[in-house]
Amino acid sequence: MTAWNADTEAAASESGSVTVVEGSSFCISSGTGDISSDSGTNGAFFQDTRIISDWVLRINESLREPLVAQRPKPFEATFVGRAKWPDGRFDSPLVVRHTRHIGAGLQDDITLENYSAESVDCDIELLVDADQADLFDVKVGRASQHPEPVRTVRDGQLVIETSHNGQKRGSAVHARGATVSSEGLRFRTRIPPRGKWATSVIVVPLINGQAPAGAFSDDGLPRHREGVRRHRHWEQNVPVITVGDANLQALLNRSQSDLGSLRIFDPHHPERAAVAAGAPWFMALFGRDSILASYMSLMVDPNLAAGTLQTLAGLQGRRVDPDSEEEPGRIPHEVRLGVTAGLSLGGTAYYGTADATPLFAALLGELSRWGLSEDIIESLLPHVDRALEWIDRYGDRDGDGFVEYLRPNDHGLINQGWKDSWDGINFADGTMAEAPIALCEVQAYVYSAYVGRSLLARWSGDVALEQHWAQRASDLKAAFNEKFWLPEKGYFAVALDKDKRPVDGLTSNIGHCLWLGIVDEDKAASVVEHLMSPQMFTGWGIRTLASDMGAYNPVSYHNGSVWPHDTALVATGLMRYGFVEEAGRVASGIFEAAEHFDGRLPELFCGFDRAEFPGPVPYPTACSPQAWAAAAPIQLIRALLRFDPVHTRGVVHLAPILPEDMGDFQAENVLLDTSRITIKARGNHGDIEGLPPGLKLVAEPRPPLAYPPQAGAAGSGQSDLKQAAR
Repeated sequence: MTAWNADTEAAASESGSVTVVEGSSFCISSGTGDISSDSGTNGAFFQDTRIISDWVLRINESLREPLVAQRPKPFEATFVGRAKWPDGRFDSPLVVRHTRHIGAGLQDDITLENYSAESVDCDIELLVDADQADLFDVKVGRASQHPEPVRTVRDGQLVIETSHNGQKRGSAVHARGATVSSEGLRFRTRIPPRGKWATSVIVVPLINGQAPAGAFSDDGLPRHREGVRRHRHWEQNVPVITVGDANLQALLNRSQSDLGSLRIFDPHHPERAAVAAGAPWFMALFGRDSILASYMSLMVDPNLAAGTLQTLAGLQGRRVDPDSEEEPGRIPHEVRLGVTAGLSLGGTAYYGTADATPLFAALLGELSRWGLSEDIIESLLPHVDRALEWIDRYGDRDGDGFVEYLRPNDHGLINQGWKDSWDGINFADGTMAEAPIALCEVQAYVYSAYVGRSLLARWSGDVALEQHWAQRASDLKAAFNEKFWLPEKGYFAVALDKDKRPVDGLTSNIGHCLWLGIVDEDKAASVVEHLMSPQMFTGWGIRTLASDMGAYNPVSYHNGSVWPHDTALVATGLMRYGFVEEAGRVASGIFEAAEHFDGRLPELFCGFDRAEFPGPVPYPTACSPQAWAAAAPIQLIRALLRFDPVHTRGVVHLAPILPEDMGDFQAENVLLDTSRITIKARGNHGDIEGLPPGLKLVAEPRPPLAYPPQAGAAGSGQSDLKQAAR
C-alpha cells in the first residue's frame, strides 16, 4: 500500500492533544507538552517526516502535574505544570513553564520557577527519540518503513538519523548547558528561593545531513522568524469583522486566523501564498482542497486564490505517467515531500483527481470578477487553456461529453472526486459504483470552467472565443440535465457508472450542481426539497448521504457525515436559485454547530440528527484547523450578504438577508480590486464604503440563472456579453 491509497485513513489522536502549525510543519503533543509514539499520532513533523517521535520531560525523576495548555498563536503553545519537590510533597511550589515554537524544526523554551523560600536541587531529564517515520505511516498507525535510526553524540548534540532508499533524514537536538547522551539531554541545577532556571531545547531537521533554511538557532529569537512575521502581516491585512452576535464574530475571527496559519509558501516565490488542506495530516498543497478553500475565502483575501493558482500552475502536468497519474494539463491532487511519497510515485506530486483541473479554470474566471491584476490573469491564461485541453483529451475518456475517472494503477485513489474514500460512491441500495465514474459535481465544475473561460475571453475582448465557450457550457448543461436527472426520484444521480447507468444514491453532491448553476431552473425546487428533507438536513448541516440510503452510516467519512464546507456550498446553491429561507436555515445550523466546537469548525462531524444529541457528535480523526472548514463561515456570510463583485461590468451586488438576531454586521478592510472597502449590513439593508472608481453598488442579488447566454445568436452578441459577465 502506498501513501495515496491511505488518504482517508487516520489513527485517532489522544484526547486533549495540542497541535501547533506553521507552514507545512506541525507538532501534536499531549496536554502536558510531552510527545509519545505510544499515542500513535503524536510527533513533530517537517516535510512530511516525523523529526520527533518521543519527547518526555522528567524533573526529579517524575513527570509534571499538568495545570493548563494554551495556544495563543497557531505556531506556538504554552504548557504550565507543577514539578515534583524533592521531598515528594503534594503541593509543590516548583512550576514548569514550557513554550513550544514550530517552524523549520522545533524550539522548546523551558523555565522552572521556585516559589518557595528555600533553594531546590533539580535533576532535569529530557528523553528524546526521532523515528524519522513518514507522515503516511504515522497517520494510519503503521510501523515505520525505515531502518532503525542511528543515535550518535557529536559536537554537543544528539543526532538521530536513518537512511532509506538513498535519502538520509535526521534530527539534531541540543541545548546550552546540557549533558548530552544517546538517550537525550540532562541538566542539573540549584534554583535559589524565588528564583528561576531556563533553557531552550532546539531540534534541527536534517536532510542528507543539511539543515533547512530558517532553522532555529541559539542566537535567533522565535518571534523574529519569517513565519511569525508573515502571520503578523496576515492579521494586519485581513478584514476587521464586527458582528452583533458575539459567537459568530468569534467564529469568523477564528476562521481568518486559521486560514492564515494554513498558508504555505513556494520557496522559489516566497511572495506567493497558497492554502494547505488542513492540520495535522494535510499540511500540503492540494488541488481541489486548496482551490475550493481559497474560493470560499475570497472575502478574506483574493490574493490567497491567486497564489494558489500560481503555485498549482507551476506543477501542472506535462507528460503521461501512469504511476503518478500525471497527464498534460492536469492539476495535481496532492504534493508531498516525504520519502515514501517520492518512492511511490517517482516524484512529489500525485495527480489522481478528476475535479482539480476544471476547478482551476473556474477559479480564475471567478477572480476576474474581483479585479485581479491583469498581469496575473494573462500569465495564468495559458495554464487555463491547457487545463481545458486536458478535459477534452484525457478527462472525457470516451467522448460522451462528461469527465470520468479510472485509476491506471493499483495504488492510486479508487475514487477521485471530493468524496475520495474507497466506498464513497454508491447506488441507493448500497452497492458501490464501478469506474469509470462520471460524478455529477465534476460536470458542474467543468460547466463552471467553460463559463469562466468565456468570461476571460470577454475580458480580453475576444468575442468569438467567448461565444465558443458559451456554447460549450450550454451544450454541457443540456446534456447533464438529460443524462443525470432521475425523473422518478426527483433529483440528480450522483454519477454515471462504467455502463453509463445513473448511480441513484441521494447525496450532497447535487448541491454543488446548484452552486454552479448547471441545474435547469424547472428541476431546482425538487432538488432543494430533497436536500432539505429530514433524510439529508440534520439541523446542523447537510449529510453527505441520505439516511434512507443503503450505505448510510452517520459515523462514516463520506456516507452520512456532515462536512461544513460541503454544507456551505450547498447553501450557496440554494441562495443562487432563490431559496432564501432554506439557505438561511442551513447557514444558521452550521453557525450553531460551531459553538459546540469552541468556535472552530472541524473538517467533518457525524451525521446524527439534531434531535438525537444536544450537540453535533465529533468525528474522531477530523482535521482541525482545516482549510475548507475554516473557509465555510466566510462563504456562508458572503452568501447571506449576497455580495458579488462583477468587475467586468463595473458593478458590485449587495442584497443582504441577515437574520435579525445577528445584529449589525461590518467588515472593514475587504480587498476589492486595489481598494479596501467596508461592507455594512443589518437584516435586509446594506451599504459599501470606499468602492474603487468605476464600480457602482447594485442593491439586488446577481441574477442567478443568467448564464449561459444564447450562444450563436444573430447580431453583435452584445446581449450575450452582458449576460456572460454576470
